[in-house]
Amino acid sequence: MVGGHVPRFERQLVTGSSCQPLPERSMKKRRLRLGLITPGFSADEQDWAIPVLQSLASGLAKSHDVHVFAMRYPPEHRQYSLGDVTVRSLGGADIGGPRRAKLLVRTLAAIRQEAHRRPFDLLHAFWADEPGFVAAAAGRLLRIPIVVSLMGGELVGLANIAYGSQLSRLNPFLIRTALGSANRVTAGSLALKRLSAGRQPTVDPLLLPLGVDTQRFQPGQVEPEASPLRAGSFKLLQVASLSPVKDHPTALRALQLLQAQGAQVHLHLVGEGPAEPEVRRAIAGLGLEAQVTLHGRVPHDRMPDYYRAADVCLLTSVYEAQAMTVLEAAACGRPVVGTAVGVLPELAPAAQSVPVGSERALAEAILALIDDPARRQRLGAAGRSMVMERYGLNDCLDAMDQLYHDLADQS
Repeated sequence: MVGGHVPRFERQLVTGSSCQPLPERSMKKRRLRLGLITPGFSADEQDWAIPVLQSLASGLAKSHDVHVFAMRYPPEHRQYSLGDVTVRSLGGADIGGPRRAKLLVRTLAAIRQEAHRRPFDLLHAFWADEPGFVAAAAGRLLRIPIVVSLMGGELVGLANIAYGSQLSRLNPFLIRTALGSANRVTAGSLALKRLSAGRQPTVDPLLLPLGVDTQRFQPGQVEPEASPLRAGSFKLLQVASLSPVKDHPTALRALQLLQAQGAQVHLHLVGEGPAEPEVRRAIAGLGLEAQVTLHGRVPHDRMPDYYRAADVCLLTSVYEAQAMTVLEAAACGRPVVGTAVGVLPELAPAAQSVPVGSERALAEAILALIDDPARRQRLGAAGRSMVMERYGLNDCLDAMDQLYHDLADQS
């Protein structure tokens, strides 16, 4: 079961103070062998399949031996290196139904095989469903500690948009097993930590947000001729997959309200996904073809210039576990307005939250920023400061390192 020990860094994150340098004893810690279990991982240096995990694994590999088990992506069986990180892809791709059991067994066998070659000190599962269940089984067999990070919709089931693991027949069992077996569970936002307390009362997640690379995402000037956001005198940017949980229709209805009030704004959408046909129909239905640009998928290393070119960044999601795009935008010094989900409420007063699904509240918040450029600048600077204090990648790596050594020393 989840232990009651609360490491020092959790108290700092909850109170909002920045993580201080680790005590001197931590500077002499031994190098650990870590197994990270994920749904997917970057196929090469330019892939950035799940950017936050690529940054985290690469950072951890500077101090530890890191072996990633990617269950579904890349879609083929292979072992390869990404910098100092060793990756074993299990080729699960879109396997579903009863065949999922074979994927779970295949991943467990790969972990045991690698542990037989050289033992792991700890396993860390990102997402509590399939990766968490495999980590629980492997941890029990290998008698090593496991960490499970809640990363998405594991604890929710939103039937109206067909989102969340709780709508599945198998996933609730996998998640209960993972969370009940973990030596430590982590959550990236206070909202997710509270949700876990309500859904899994025996589990007390550690508040440990995944960090932003503040060297890559930082303020800067984008010359007009080089700007990736050309259209519009006032530019709104929404970075999100085109899926129902991101609720693009609310952003579009807010844009229509702004147009009705004479605001000269243009909405730039970055992302791709299954809801693209619906988003395009909504744009046409609201008569906003001239006010919206769909940029599709943008490589992760080009994203800083998109944030820097925006006047305001938006979030309209119905649900978020953390919302990395909010932190990336804030790290680039851009003001953020969005629904009160994930980490966004914790950024107040550097960011402004509105109720989920309220296009009127969203439009009013945006309009107030259009009319007050000085406030936009203040919010952007405050957001950058808050990210540097609480959500930087280096702080996250220090916190992970401390957690791993605490668990390894106790085992």
